[in-house]
Amino acid sequence: MSTTEPIRDKQKLQNFKNYFQNEKPNMRNYTMIIIGLNTALRISDILNLTYDEIFQNNKVQEHITIKERKTGKENRILLNHEVRLALTKYRQELIKTEMYQKGNPYLFPSPKKPDCALSRSQAYRIITDAADAVGIEGHKLLHLLLSYHFQILLPIKKIIDHSSPTVPISVSASAITSFSGTNSCFLSNSSCNCTTFRLNSS
Repeated sequence: MSTTEPIRDKQKLQNFKNYFQNEKPNMRNYTMIIIGLNTALRISDILNLTYDEIFQNNKVQEHITIKERKTGKENRILLNHEVRLALTKYRQELIKTEMYQKGNPYLFPSPKKPDCALSRSQAYRIITDAADAVGIEGHKLLHLLLSYHFQILLPIKKIIDHSSPTVPISVSASAITSFSGTNSCFLSNSSCNCTTFRLNSS
């Protein structure tokens, strides 16, 4: 069985990851990308996160339980040190925003609508702006992100969408793409038909 190729340009991925921290500072955008990279959540699920799901007594929880919008499945998600650090810094800015003070419950609230989260189209623009700025084309970014997930995140079973954790997992090249839903993956926009990757078990 063939396996996925290693990330060929780690520096570009690192530049993409840190773009909204170093080049164009924006804690909201940076945090959204860090969550996407480290949890492999669909963008729709990231945008659907609420403040109360992430913070307890004003501190970031180490694990959260979410119900996926696409599948209806409940998943327990590990928030690693990098995610918790980003969220802690982001909270300092979020609580000062007008939307938070008006009671918008979302972690990434719409800047204009008090009862809504940031839209998928806005999130997509944020992601592609960072990718364009560091010289990564759209299709290449998707490949790099999938490689990142396969090589770094998949060994952590708590964040794998796998109904039987005891089944051995092998990552094959054929597992990279799946086309069965809409508006699902971290990179999706309003016309995207790709889902987050699935695994082949042996």
